Amino acid sequence: MLDHISIPVSDLTVSRTFYARALAPLAAGVVMESNDAVGFGKAGKPQSWIGASIMPPSPVHIAFTANGAEIDAFYAAAIKAGGRDNGPPGLRPHYHPSYYAAFVLDPDGHNVEAVCHATQN
Repeated sequence: MLDHISIPVSDLTVSRTFYARALAPLAAGVVMESNDAVGFGKAGKPQSWIGASIMPPSPVHIAFTANGAEIDAFYAAAIKAGGRDNGPPGLRPHYHPSYYAAFVLDPDGHNVEAVCHATQN
């Protein structure tokens, strides 16, 4: 249903570095950029944008689809890139029995998730 999403960031350079490192295990990277925005995606299509904001950003939640190994790698890479733990990789049966995810807070406090809904990871 969505074509892409954009989230505001307070420091584009810091956030670009964070997302480039955190999304690398999901085979996503920078596919477009300008002076005030960076688009991340696969195969040349930006699906997730970060953009410089003149106002302090209000935290949002964004989730990326992945498999179990990618989720584990995403979490490790995001923490190493300066993200803060908001829920390590694991099952979240309160959502549904096979909901496997990890959550990190980005430099602006946005809740960034990698998730798999498959019965096996």
